[in-house]
Amino acid sequence: MAEKTDADRIKETYVLCKTHFGDVKFVGIKYHAKIGWMAKAQLGDSFENLTADGKTSTEAIKNLRGRVKKIIKRYNGV
Repeated sequence: MAEKTDADRIKETYVLCKTHFGDVKFVGIKYHAKIGWMAKAQLGDSFENLTADGKTSTEAIKNLRGRVKKIIKRYNGV
């Protein structure tokens, strides 16, 4: 089995956001000089942007996915 890439993780996060929030404009990662790696999910009009940072690009996208899962868990619990 091949190891997951950041692209695979971005696709999984996109599908997770699309399934639960509907409109997703963007999910991706970029390097910010002062902060480090930033992962961002830009959702539709109902929700604002979700961001997470990390020391590596992989860590940032994993942190974003964890944050999305926590929001979904809270949303479903209400």
